[in-house]
Amino acid sequence: MAQFINKREDVVTEAIDGLLALSGGALTRLDGYPHIRVVLRSDWDKSRVAIVSGGGSGHEPAHVGFVGKGMLTAAVCGDVFASPSVDAVLAGILAVTGPAGCLLIVKNYTGDRLNFGLAAERARAFGLNVSMVIVGDDIALPDLPQARGVAGTLFVHKIAGALAERGADLETVTAAARHVIASTHSIGMSLDTCRVPGSPKEDRIPEGKAELGLGIHGEAGVEQIDFAGARPSVATMAERLAAVMGEGPHVALINNLGGTSELEMSVLARDLLGSSIGGKIAHAIGPAPLMTSLDMQGFSISVFAADAAELELLKAPVSIAAWPGVSEVRPIAIAALPDGLTPITPMRSEHRATREFLINCCNVLIAAEQDLNALDAKSGDGDTGSTLAGAARALINAIDRLPLSDHTQLLRAIGQELSQTMGGSSGVLLAIFFAAAGDGASSGLPMREALRAGLARMQEIGGASIGDRTMVDALSPALDALGENIAAAAAAARKGANFTATLTRAKAGRAAYINAKQLEGHVDPGAEAVARLFEHLAS
Repeated sequence: MAQFINKREDVVTEAIDGLLALSGGALTRLDGYPHIRVVLRSDWDKSRVAIVSGGGSGHEPAHVGFVGKGMLTAAVCGDVFASPSVDAVLAGILAVTGPAGCLLIVKNYTGDRLNFGLAAERARAFGLNVSMVIVGDDIALPDLPQARGVAGTLFVHKIAGALAERGADLETVTAAARHVIASTHSIGMSLDTCRVPGSPKEDRIPEGKAELGLGIHGEAGVEQIDFAGARPSVATMAERLAAVMGEGPHVALINNLGGTSELEMSVLARDLLGSSIGGKIAHAIGPAPLMTSLDMQGFSISVFAADAAELELLKAPVSIAAWPGVSEVRPIAIAALPDGLTPITPMRSEHRATREFLINCCNVLIAAEQDLNALDAKSGDGDTGSTLAGAARALINAIDRLPLSDHTQLLRAIGQELSQTMGGSSGVLLAIFFAAAGDGASSGLPMREALRAGLARMQEIGGASIGDRTMVDALSPALDALGENIAAAAAAARKGANFTATLTRAKAGRAAYINAKQLEGHVDPGAEAVARLFEHLAS
């Protein structure tokens, strides 16, 4: 798959320059491209302890994204997933270290330990006061002789940076960093590996599996497990974290590994707070991309048992866009609906045949979910099946409170249920359809004519007619033919649905915004849903 890069060998330097150009002058780089890539604070005066970190690139915004007042003084960047050279690290140390000294924060990988360690020795030979801490927060592989350093490193950056900004000496800053390291634990999970720029992608994780504990460079994790959704995934990670967490409140850092949507990350955050360790999490950082692995579709959780002083340092404000700050975990606040929107509960009643009829219709839509999504993906945003299936599931869940023996009130109740549970334009239009059909039935119209009245109202408000490539193309002829029998209605619905595949221009609905070439030969998903319903009723 193509990537938005120019040349593989230039990707890191070009990315750094893009960030620098938009930093508003807050960041500066040393003159040393391409072998020395060091970014530092433009306002640095060497009067306080310098905080230097870095490592391989590909983890953005770490580390360059956290250079600024109150966090890192400088970041040393290697190639993608490769440690920077000794000379590059030494250049960074020499550029920012004054009489107060320098702390190197290093993730526990062999290349980083060796290159940062040797650079520290050479800097000391220059007479500089340099200390170094090694972060090994990953708990995924307990049998490793040395744990890997992952996203928990950011706790160390923030607390050490805040102390240095306040004028603490090197001994104090180093001791604080070591305490944070000892109290931080992390674990990650991903559904896919990452793509290194200019290299073929490794397809190691099969469909239906998730890898627990893979590294931020795409290293294999502890095991591949069956993927059953967000909540079980978080529960598995929480179980591992619970084994190493102490008592008392913790801060959780919820890290997007680069390719997980914001929507998914919010679901994961909710499930973390509802997990077995949720009661110990008093504050959170994120969810946000903080220490990524290029485009990996995964996330990690880091927990830190912060005391009151450390929490205050984490909360200290910084003008760094990539740092999301610390949020206090509080119960969800719920406000009452405004007057007039509280649903009116209909008088429930039982009718076995109607119950079975409704549930069967709902099951048809649920079974068709993936097929309808696939059709909609060709002419819309790929969610028609899920929208209809979601509404069907909601109706099944509501079946025991519906007026099943009073079909006039039942039509209205279905309309009300859909208006609350079914999103998008389809939800509004079908709510209008059933509400108007209920009004027609209450005025004495036979069921077929009441349904036709509902269709007329839906067309009046929605603006769709036959030939506009919508569900109307199947629903209108089906209701017309319903006077003969249900088999005729099913045949008319199928003919109308198939007709939409010959239409290369939609005049209503989401497909109206799609290029005509994308529509050609594809049945409208709404019309297909109507056809399947009538065919099921006729079978």
